[in-house]
Amino acid sequence: MSEKKRKAAARPRTPTRPTPKPKETKPRAFEEKVEAAEVELLPTKGTPGKGGGPGGRSWIIRAAGDRAGVIYVNVIDEPPVGKHPSIQIFLNKASQGRGIGRVAYRMASEASGYEVIYAHMRKANVASRRAAEEAGYVDASPPGFAQLIMKWKRRSR
Repeated sequence: MSEKKRKAAARPRTPTRPTPKPKETKPRAFEEKVEAAEVELLPTKGTPGKGGGPGGRSWIIRAAGDRAGVIYVNVIDEPPVGKHPSIQIFLNKASQGRGIGRVAYRMASEASGYEVIYAHMRKANVASRRAAEEAGYVDASPPGFAQLIMKWKRRSR
């Protein structure tokens, strides 16, 4: 081993950049909460990987007449659940913290036609977790699993 390689191997490796921590989402004091009746889902075609594939559904979220984001359901095959429908939501910055997510999660889950849907998110994503819980999702993460997995089950009629 050359002298240069030996010295490089002896030095402790430091990461080239720190891992960014997600910013905590807080309700904005100047933004009013949106009433559930003001939230609507407009079906859209979706794209591959975003509700446009086999078994997928996609909706544009509108709140109080303005576009607030998008929500979609895909059928994915990932451990530890296996093949299952998975929901994803993306809200515009101005729409976050206004209660839109909790209503959209519930509406999309019910409109999807699936009996069970899973939501995968980072454990640090407190806002999405609260929105999903208010829509009827419960924690279904296996012990020691790195990601938070929430499960929604259609209520019997």
